[in-house]
Amino acid sequence: MSGDSVGTRLRALWLAARPSQVALIALVYALGVGLARTVPTASASWDGVVGGGAALLPVAVGVHWANEYADVETDRLTERTPFSGGSGAIQRTGVERAILARATGSATLVGLAGAVAGWVTGWLSVTALALLVAIAGAGLAYSLPPVALVRRGVGELTNAVLGGTLLPLYGVAVVGRVSAATVLAMVPFTILVGCNLLATHWPDREADAAVGKRTLAVRWSPRGLRRAYWLLAGVAAALTVVLSGRVLPTPVVAAQALALPPLVWGGVVLTRQRSPLPAVSAMVVHAGASTIAWWWLALSYSSH
Repeated sequence: MSGDSVGTRLRALWLAARPSQVALIALVYALGVGLARTVPTASASWDGVVGGGAALLPVAVGVHWANEYADVETDRLTERTPFSGGSGAIQRTGVERAILARATGSATLVGLAGAVAGWVTGWLSVTALALLVAIAGAGLAYSLPPVALVRRGVGELTNAVLGGTLLPLYGVAVVGRVSAATVLAMVPFTILVGCNLLATHWPDREADAAVGKRTLAVRWSPRGLRRAYWLLAGVAAALTVVLSGRVLPTPVVAAQALALPPLVWGGVVLTRQRSPLPAVSAMVVHAGASTIAWWWLALSYSSH
């Protein structure tokens, strides 16, 4: 298929942006906002929340485009699932790979410029600005040379901290103040993101190995990968219990418990099936249930 038409290029950019993942990013941002709004010092207006999201969106899309640009070789070699193997945008549309590089730079600059403007005008705190810069930096460094953290054996750790900690804390910082409690509240979710990454990298292990990506699925045996998954899942569950009633209110803990069945299912089938659906489901259920619970508490507090 020719990649010359504007419509084809736009379709490639749409596919490579991974809309479903952008929606998940928006959900996790909303999780952080809801968490912050349970704190009496939360102060941002809805304009600030919308503005913070508007700055985040192009940065998130730019990071996805960078990942698709860097993974073209891997995506050609692997068999895609709905949750792994990339979008296949280049292969499906025939556009030149360079379009993703140019789009990455443009989107990232737009998002960061919007954040700087928000800081200058006062609706975005310096902490929120710093977190968004960190999100952009870590997201680009994950895939792109010369850093390419995913090729150096630390991709899973980087991605888990990025999506499980920095992203929701950005939502917190847009509304209020990042504290030790808000950081601790996100640790179980960060660990579940790590479980998800172990599962989503498994189907791509052969293609990743062929192009030099040193993911844990490439470096470790299937047995070692399953042990790591169960260890992470156990730590997440135990930490949730420890934080219950202190950092995590009871309604939040009850909501997060909904993620336990798919989390266990994910450990049972990891390396035994290609699809990472169970682990992905555990992460998404945890994020969605947590967001609903935090917002329910925030609205309850505000009505009193």
